[in-house]
Amino acid sequence: MRTGSCRKCKAAIVWIRTPGGKAMPCDAAPVYYTAKPKSGSKRIVTPNGEVLACEYTQDPHRATGTGFVPHWATCPEADSFRGKKGGTK
Repeated sequence: MRTGSCRKCKAAIVWIRTPGGKAMPCDAAPVYYTAKPKSGSKRIVTPNGEVLACEYTQDPHRATGTGFVPHWATCPEADSFRGKKGGTK
């Protein structure tokens, strides 16, 4: 896991390699999560790079595990990173 900071908002991030080989920026602080494969409204990136549907929890006894929140979910500048689709805008 590589560490760094977001070039827009300057928050601390970690780069986690997904099974597909892409590096995903995530918030640096790990959080507890409860896996909800069919109904989870949030996403978590596990330390081994899996992206799961989940809900965040603060109760370690009810948690499925710990993981990292994708930085695009919390960055106030996330829209500036998204590519323009369909040509000109």
